[in-house]
Amino acid sequence: MSGHSKWASIKHKKGALDAKRGKIFTKHAKIITIIARDGGGDPSMNATLRTAIANAKADNVPNANIDKAIKKGTGAGKDALILSTIMYEGFGPCGTAFYVQVITDNKNRSVTGVKMALTKNGGNMGSAGSVGWMFERKGVILAKAEGKDKEEAELEVIDAGAEDLTIDGNDFEIITGPTDLMKVRDNLEKSGFVIEKAEISYLPKEDVKIETAEDAKKVLKLVDALEDDEDVANVYSNFDIPDEVMESLT
Repeated sequence: MSGHSKWASIKHKKGALDAKRGKIFTKHAKIITIIARDGGGDPSMNATLRTAIANAKADNVPNANIDKAIKKGTGAGKDALILSTIMYEGFGPCGTAFYVQVITDNKNRSVTGVKMALTKNGGNMGSAGSVGWMFERKGVILAKAEGKDKEEAELEVIDAGAEDLTIDGNDFEIITGPTDLMKVRDNLEKSGFVIEKAEISYLPKEDVKIETAEDAKKVLKLVDALEDDEDVANVYSNFDIPDEVMESLT
């Protein structure tokens, strides 16, 4: 029986992984569709689209999916779709705030899904403006600087126009102004950095520190519930879980 049990466990994990991979593909496709709709479907003329495509390829999204998403956005495909981007606001366990980006063709379905995820996991929906002021819209770039002198690389990041950075070995997390994201990304690439991801994000002005594994589980359960909704593109929150607490969960 142990053999059957082991296979059942592997199948379960694989199914969860496949489902998450499908969710990632869907998320990227919706983002590309919105960007192509607003700024055109030619990556050479739409820098934001060019970055979105690079982010999708970094997550192994097939070219066929990317092309289809662009056609949806520009109305060139037979399945052209009208999508809206909406930000929902809410509160989670342990005094946390949640700012949830939804890309949807059905607003009623989306608001119901987000509200249900919040209320079933120790949170509640907030009114417009209740949470948004706690976050700042920023550009975030994840890059590698292998083979570079650390201090030299840090100076290159500053010269590229970054506002702030965090360094972990060869990994750089670089913060930019929202309108400077593409300029900084291009400057870093010219300097030899390997760009892993570049996107607009909402960063909390102040963090809520999660002190215990029990509280961390509650918060992360809500994050999972929101991310499992197919209309949810991004979940932003102000919780900070220390490394030692995260490690105790694995």
